[in-house]
Amino acid sequence: MREIAIVGGGPAGALCGERLASHGFRVTIFDERLAWEKPCGGGLTHKAIEAYPFLLDGSQPKKIVRTAELISGGRRARFEMNHPIVIYARKVLNGLLLDRAVAAGCTLVCSRVTNIKISDGQVRLMAGGEDWRTDFVVLAAGARNQLLPETTALGAKDLEVTLGYFVPAEEDILKVKFLREFEGYLWSFPRADHLSVGICAKMGQTPTQELRRHLDEFIREEKIPMEGARFYSHVLPSPEAQTIRGRRIAGKHWAMAGDAAATVDPITGEGLYYALRSGDLLAQALVEGQPEAYPERLRASFSADLEFAAHIARKLFRGKFLGSAITTRMVQMLNYSPAFRELIRDIFSGSQDYRTLKKRLWKQFGITAIEITRSCFTPRVVLSASQAAPREPSS
Repeated sequence: MREIAIVGGGPAGALCGERLASHGFRVTIFDERLAWEKPCGGGLTHKAIEAYPFLLDGSQPKKIVRTAELISGGRRARFEMNHPIVIYARKVLNGLLLDRAVAAGCTLVCSRVTNIKISDGQVRLMAGGEDWRTDFVVLAAGARNQLLPETTALGAKDLEVTLGYFVPAEEDILKVKFLREFEGYLWSFPRADHLSVGICAKMGQTPTQELRRHLDEFIREEKIPMEGARFYSHVLPSPEAQTIRGRRIAGKHWAMAGDAAATVDPITGEGLYYALRSGDLLAQALVEGQPEAYPERLRASFSADLEFAAHIARKLFRGKFLGSAITTRMVQMLNYSPAFRELIRDIFSGSQDYRTLKKRLWKQFGITAIEITRSCFTPRVVLSASQAAPREPSS
């Protein structure tokens, strides 16, 4: 097995191609758009940078964000992150990864794959009116593509709707706002030369007009200048637990990576690290001649944790704690508890997984309660930058 075709030139496909080509495989990447802009996304946590340091070291334009602000129930909490988040425009990031794939020896074909057939141990693809033959095909063309009878596109229950604006403005703070009306959030992500401002929610859960109303209200509240803004909308994976566990992502002569394999955090929507990691793990399995080992490696690396996240997502977004929304209580605890603030920092950096989160919360619950009680009876003082004092906190 030396000839590999990769359908999709996004992060999963590009990194998989680079890894395979560097080990002597003949790799062809098919993508009808190649590097293209994607409305949300582009944020790389410390976990991603640690695994793939070239994403920080390159000269491509990027935004280094060190401050985040969470908003819920009329309350705000601003904090400094232990490790910054690196945010690219997706067109820039995809271009960077494709350039590396080409430098490693991949061939790029700017064409859409319309048909795939597997017979007699060989894969045949139809792209741009031409017939291509290969030994193995990697499907990395997004969540809704179904190019083989053995594969299924993600359905509505495993998708989310996003809409928003590219705003020609500069900002240094990453903002996230939660609303109890739906499972999702609003955001303002600063990029190198613009903001990506948007909202996401489970498909079919909230009418588009209502999402647009919440988004416009958020823009007014944050005083975001909208002159020259461009509207966007997109559909992204937001997989349920049974999909993450039961979805078939590999077979004889084929495997899926990235969004196609539903490798997305169901709570935060983060997909870049998981796309890169899935492409990397698939390449490793192919290099070792063990493609059948790929699904289990993926589960051991992160998909079991994402499955647990899917189980708790609805409770986090719409549940209550001590008579108020969980997200609102979370913002309050951020304001008054250094121990809880440290936990949130670890979540933002990617160093805190979901399966051990509950244990950590209970372990430090007493400390958090004492810190909050002490803060309520102590005159407020201005905290140092490292402690990230919030604006006008409410008890």
